[in-house]
Amino acid sequence: MKGIVLAGGLATRLRPLTAVTNKHLLPVYDKPMVYYPIQALVNAGISDIMVVTGGNSAGDFLKLLRDGRVFGLKRLNYTYQEGEGGIAAALDLCEDFAEGGPVCVVLGDNIIERNICRAVKAYRHQGGGAKILLKKVHDPQRFGVPELDGRRVVRIEEKPKEPKSDYAVIGIYMYDAEVFKITKTLKPSGRGELEITDVNNAYIDRGEMTWDELEGWWTDAGTFESLLRASNLVAETGANKLDEESASAGGAAAAGGGEAK
Repeated sequence: MKGIVLAGGLATRLRPLTAVTNKHLLPVYDKPMVYYPIQALVNAGISDIMVVTGGNSAGDFLKLLRDGRVFGLKRLNYTYQEGEGGIAAALDLCEDFAEGGPVCVVLGDNIIERNICRAVKAYRHQGGGAKILLKKVHDPQRFGVPELDGRRVVRIEEKPKEPKSDYAVIGIYMYDAEVFKITKTLKPSGRGELEITDVNNAYIDRGEMTWDELEGWWTDAGTFESLLRASNLVAETGANKLDEESASAGGAAAAGGGEAK
């Protein structure tokens, strides 16, 4: 399985900070934001990683991350997204990188307390289709919200006024190679972007979607409030924490782990 970190976008909700830099280069406590999703993938035993970025600060990712050795990687891959095509459009840029295999996609502003080792192991055993990670939240209307029937995902609705559950679909997704066929069939939403929720609903329609509940806390860092919350959580508890069992499940002991959400 290969890893993809989506770190493009204009991040207008964080202006004026993002008037001069990419959101994912902003600090979350003692590390740049983009460090956290990369470390989450490394902790899960994923060592071939692509960073998708864009805008005027793309070169700064190379200056910061270089070849990925700070994470114990032999190399780090990069690609550039023109404009604001949405998450699914950014994912589409990684088709050649995936080489027909499965991918684990992490949004660049997502930070987790623990790890995704068990979920990645379960997806590998699943053998295809898609898997999403869910987390109970007090304000699900801000996120993509799943309607659940036991272990089955019925539908995902983006930012619903009346959520059908108190779960949020967090920004960590696992897909087989069919995802790149799906992205090519999507039409832009009302905001002119190809939406990741439409990708997930396509897998649901195929009967090929599973889900796991994330352990530990999760936050994004896309607003001033959530950026502050992320920094406070990391300072208080750490992020991307591994225990012996989860490291074994992920198939790797991460280099330089210990950050948390």
